This record gives sequence, C-alpha cells and structure tokens, in this order.
Amino acid sequence: MALKPSYNEMFADDGSVRPQYKAFADWLKTTPPEKIAQNRQAADLMFHRVGITFAVYGETTGAERLIPFDLVPHIIAGEKWEEMARGLKQRISALNAFLHDVYHDQKILKAGKVPADKVLENSQFRPEMMHVDVPGGIYAHVAGIDLVKDADGEYYVLEDNLRTPSGVSYLLENRKMMMRLLPELFSAQQIRPVDHYPDLLLETLRNAAPVGVDNPTIVLMTPGHFNSAYFEHAFLAQQMGIELVEGIDLFVQDETVFMRTTQGPQKVDVIYRRIDDDFIDPLAFRADSMLGVPGLMKAYRAGRVTLANAVGTGIGDDKSLYPFVPDMIRFYLDEEPILKNVHTWMLGNKKDLDYVLANMQDLVIKEAQGSGGYGMLVGPTSTKDERERYRQRVLDAPERFIAQPTLSLSTCPTFTDKGLAPRHIDLRPYVLSGKNVNFVPGGLTRVALREGSLVVNSSQGGGVKDTWIVD
Repeated sequence: MALKPSYNEMFADDGSVRPQYKAFADWLKTTPPEKIAQNRQAADLMFHRVGITFAVYGETTGAERLIPFDLVPHIIAGEKWEEMARGLKQRISALNAFLHDVYHDQKILKAGKVPADKVLENSQFRPEMMHVDVPGGIYAHVAGIDLVKDADGEYYVLEDNLRTPSGVSYLLENRKMMMRLLPELFSAQQIRPVDHYPDLLLETLRNAAPVGVDNPTIVLMTPGHFNSAYFEHAFLAQQMGIELVEGIDLFVQDETVFMRTTQGPQKVDVIYRRIDDDFIDPLAFRADSMLGVPGLMKAYRAGRVTLANAVGTGIGDDKSLYPFVPDMIRFYLDEEPILKNVHTWMLGNKKDLDYVLANMQDLVIKEAQGSGGYGMLVGPTSTKDERERYRQRVLDAPERFIAQPTLSLSTCPTFTDKGLAPRHIDLRPYVLSGKNVNFVPGGLTRVALREGSLVVNSSQGGGVKDTWIVD
C-alpha cells in the first residue's frame, strides 16, 4: 500500500505559498544564497558555543553530538494554534483526572471504560501511590504531547509524554538563534513569543508546593552529566534561578527532604525531577539505584515534599492506554475529543493480531512500553527479513505490542546538501498544569533529516526547527 502524498507545510498542492509562510518565502527569494549559507554556518557555531548537545544512544563515535538545527521554521497560523491549544488543554485535564482516579476510587475501571488489567498489571502502575493525595490533584505538571499532521492536513496525537519529557531547552535556544539571525522577519510580522517558558514553569512548580508552604524551595534533580538531556537540566535550573541537584546532594530526616549547602541543611519543598520512578528512591523501588534519595517516597507520601511529575504518572502515557484517552475525555469531562487519536490495534486482541500480522508491510508496530522510537518496525520501509524477525517477537508476547497505520507525516522544506528539500516533521508542545493549564505558543519541531525517514527522534539523529505561531 503506497502512502498518501504528504501534506506540505509551506506549499499548497497547486505550488502556491500558504499564507502563514508568505513573509518567509519572500525572504528566501530575496536573500542571496551566500547570505543563507552564512546564516546556517552561524547557527552551527552558536549551538557549539552554547554547548547544546544530545547523546545519541547506540553511537560509538562519542557520547554526545550537536543536534542539527534547520533554518526553515515550522509556521502555524494563529487560529489553527488556538484550536490545538484547546485540544491540548482538554487532553491533559482528562489525563490528570485519570491519574487521580486510578490512584483513588478507580471509577473508570469500575465503569468498564478502561480494562482494569491494562492498568493494574502494568509495570508503570505504582501501588505505592494508592490514596496518596498530591497538591491540587495534579500528577503531570509538565507534559510533552507529540502531534503529527497527516495527508488530510489534520493534527493527530501520536503519543503523550507525562514522565520526564525533554526538549524544551531546544525550543528556547532555537528561538534565540532565529531572532539573532533573522531579526527582519520578526519585525515584519507578529510571531508569538516563547521566552517566558522558564517563568511559567517556575510558577507551575511554586503552585505545586505542599499545603501551607508559601515560599517554597524548589530544586531540579538530575541523574547527572552522563544523562542525554543533562544540558537541558542545567539550562532550565539556571533559567529558573533554582539549584541543580543530584541524589547525593539531598537527604531525608523526619520525613522531610533537605539539601546539603555550605550554610548547612536546607529544607526542600518541590523537586522537579528528571529521573525515572525506578531510580528515585532505593528504599522504595530499585535497591541498586545510586541516583535516588533513600526515604524520599516516605517524605512524599507524608505530603512533606512535592515531586513534579508525580510518581506513577507513567501509567497515563503508556502506549497500551493511549487508545482509551478519547474515552477518558468523554468520561471525566463529558466532552468530545478535539484532537484525534491515531487508530491503534491492540495485539493482545486476537482479531487485531490477525489483521496486523497479515498487513505488517503497511503498519508501524511498536512496544507498548518502548520510547525514543526504538524497537519499532516501520512496515513500508522494512525488509522481508526484518518483518519475519519482528513477527516472531510479536508472537512471543503479543500483549506487549500495538500497531498503527503508517501516517504520511507532513513535510517542511529543509536545507540539505542539495538545497531545499521536503523532510518529515512532528511537533511537541509543552503543557504545564498547575492552578491553570499554560503553554508557550508552538513547541519543539523535530525533523527527520534522512530522506524519506519517518523517525524524528533526536536520540536517533533527527534535527530541530523553530516553531512560529503567526498572527
């Protein structure tokens, strides 16, 4: 089955420039190629200077490399963004309601809207969080919702990232870069700003403080400099004016968390943690974790410290529960979903399994609990041998897999060695939940730099673009 022709973000089917790209297209037309080449070079240098790197797992040439940055922005019209923003707000509100419910009354399971075994037997479900009341009932304070646009020009949610979504530092640095390199385009049109993200994040974390704490001490907890997103951890802590800490810098006494400082111990109220549940407390989860803080869960359950995101949020973004998010929206909010889900086959279901095995060459098959674009089969670009090997994996444990149609991800013109060429993109807006749901307009646009590739993950060699919301 051939993929439908992709939607081109910049050009309509008749070759005319879409309205939101008009100013950029004029700039491209009137700017000498050497000036554009100069700008692209300057961008690379700036990224080097700032030190924006990302570890690419599985590469042996060195732990870190620069994320390629592309000068052509992904531009979205203001009214289109408003509709997406309503859809994102609706989705995250339902997911937070779901997380609160599965760790309390489990009404949605009792109503049979979500199969109980998919939740209760899932490795991401944390029984330790049952009946723990978190401030404001918010579990996912920071979410990254991955959106793609199919051939029909409609946005679909590809996945919800509720654990420790990364990438926002690139969003901020991309914008700084573009404003430096193309100031004339920013003065010629209304591009909505994004530089207030650290302020919004800080406000979200302040609002998450335990009850009765008015002026909370907030820290960002990192696994350390070997982590692929360490640059981002350091960058965000610096931008928010809070301490960057590792597990070793914190200790628990009398169910209270303290930070070691040169002035003596200081009480900590909110931890923005970029460490997975499993490693956060060796007394509660993995005993061999060197990254966590012994006793942290006890302090957390006692309500003496807030963790953002909450422990146990992983159950909300597990791929086996993704097909049920539209039902969550209907159940908790009594609304119809604004953003569409991608049709998903659950391979634990015999009928779905038979269909998928018969149509592997047309589908994307992935592990329900995998991430980073690893361990998946992209049917249309796979070989017969690869499909055969994958079939065996699926048959060994079908319930561990889901399948989706291969979407014709939209393309955006991108600079390549041979000049401008269409490359597939996705978009990750960052949604902040506190007293209100907030976001900066747009998000991080990731681009698959290899011709024809549909995998945009930075950890697999994708690049990034600035995202403009233009009024």
